[in-house]
Amino acid sequence: MVGQRQFDEKQTLDRVLETFWNKGYGATSMQDLATATGVQRGSLYNAYRDKETLFLRAFQGYADQFLADAVDALAHPDAEQALRRFFDFTITSMTAGTPTRGCLTTKTATDERADGERIQAALRSLLDNLERVLQERLSLEDATARLVIPPAEAARVVITMTRGTVVMERVYQDPDRLRGTAGSLISALLAPVPVRSGPGT
Repeated sequence: MVGQRQFDEKQTLDRVLETFWNKGYGATSMQDLATATGVQRGSLYNAYRDKETLFLRAFQGYADQFLADAVDALAHPDAEQALRRFFDFTITSMTAGTPTRGCLTTKTATDERADGERIQAALRSLLDNLERVLQERLSLEDATARLVIPPAEAARVVITMTRGTVVMERVYQDPDRLRGTAGSLISALLAPVPVRSGPGT
């Protein structure tokens, strides 16, 4: 039928995402995407108009899943463990693959050919949403009782730290080093749990 897509859109967008993630936005051509997806360039243009729109469609699915996984990681009832799980999730994501694939958001943010306003807005939206869910988790009583700075500030520091973690991963290729640094930040943000004195002490 005219106007009906003759390909599996989810599978196509998954392959589009993988291609952008591996090659970077600027280095990826429509022909690269056609080859990766097995969908002719003409069909991709008809369905999505241009490379930027195709990237945005693929990125939206990635962002939704990334945010959902972050919320799940932060769901631990202990604030310290919630932050450790959050960092473990982000580090595992960026160190997956051989060679490691890095962080799609940061890779795109530093790509001079990905400077379109729609792309920048999509990147800001994901980071803002991550900061929001972190702030919500750090605003719970178990966290506020230990935080040395307000939850909003702590959330922004953590998000900024994850961006720096991406760079250090590129340089050192050492997940244990990244987790160690994340642990140091958590220790700096959370005061030690007070030791409760027993009867007669």
